[in-house]
Amino acid sequence: MDVFITGVGMTAFGEQPDLSVRDLAGAALREALADAGCEIPAIEGVWFANTGQGTLEGQHMIRGQVALRPMGFEGVPIINVENACASASTALHGAINHLKAGGADIVLAVGAEKMSHPDRARSFALFDAGWDVADPDANRIGLLALGGMDEAELPPPAARRSVFMDVYAAFARQHMRLYGSTPREFAAVSAKNHGHSVANPRAQFRQAFSVDEVLAARGIVWPLTLPMCAPISDGAAAAVVCTERGLRRLGAAARAIRIRACVLGSSINRVPDDLSRHLGRITALKAYEAAGAGPEDVGVAEVHDATAVGEVIQVENLGLVPFGEGGAAALRGETALGGRIPVNPSGGLESKGHPIGATGLGQIQELVSQLRGDAGARQVPTPNVAIAENGGGLWGVEEAACVVTILSR
Repeated sequence: MDVFITGVGMTAFGEQPDLSVRDLAGAALREALADAGCEIPAIEGVWFANTGQGTLEGQHMIRGQVALRPMGFEGVPIINVENACASASTALHGAINHLKAGGADIVLAVGAEKMSHPDRARSFALFDAGWDVADPDANRIGLLALGGMDEAELPPPAARRSVFMDVYAAFARQHMRLYGSTPREFAAVSAKNHGHSVANPRAQFRQAFSVDEVLAARGIVWPLTLPMCAPISDGAAAAVVCTERGLRRLGAAARAIRIRACVLGSSINRVPDDLSRHLGRITALKAYEAAGAGPEDVGVAEVHDATAVGEVIQVENLGLVPFGEGGAAALRGETALGGRIPVNPSGGLESKGHPIGATGLGQIQELVSQLRGDAGARQVPTPNVAIAENGGGLWGVEEAACVVTILSR
């Protein structure tokens, strides 16, 4: 059964102290509904993604109902989804499969996150639950081993940071050890994405940086500097998803985008340096098979660059560049707008922002805009196939969850 996205919506991303989770979700879904030409009574189910409201506000269990009931969503299934930074893509995955199972014809996936808090330490503490909390020391020892370096060899890290900056720094040092990649290559990814965000009015940061400026910025955890790392963000994104029968009901076929594949995977037990069996790689291969497409068909990509090395790893996993070439490709301009395969034209998580429960649907909003030709100054010329990779959490030596979604006109 074919399934389609008929409407998308997204708030600006950034620290928005005067807006609640409910406010943010409402703004994104109202835009998505208007884009689809859809009224609330037509929606037959909602998948609502959020990760931090329980930790920061004490709102557990019924976050979607609390956010959406005041808008008029009642009497339909509302499914609450939490799957680390892959929560919003997991919500989309659930919505798609509900449609394919014949449970409905028109549903909504929405992700909303309020990460900013007057106590900055509490915002950073959100990430502390994204790995095995029973043995955090073992997690850190394992991460140090990835890079092949003793902690005493490294510059001292920034005092205030997400623990996942340590995770990605370990991934970066592993990539340097295995492939000879350099901090300058990681800086090229960051400079590219910050340059892209200048053309995105919804991005949290819209300042361009040169590669040298990225390298000279404040260190977070070696080799990562501040512009290479995603910020604390608030925001929401949403998508209206429907079957062919739902399309006919809405009269929305002209702007509909086909979902060719949406594959969700979880981490596997592998040899740490065997990146050919990385969760992102395995999930991508399954998605390509389901879509009947390959990397050579992809015209634009949004990947999970919670740090610059995240993009390096994931463009390799998606087969857009060979293993070991993710950073070098950015340095050569291949993954920039105007290059061979534009990656993160939105600015990515590093500069567009990373409200973790909304990020995956933010990627989808960008790719739908690209496929429709609606992306303005950051438009990729005539892409026919788009791919998104959204990962989250840590288990062992890789993400705990990963979703790869392939879309086409």
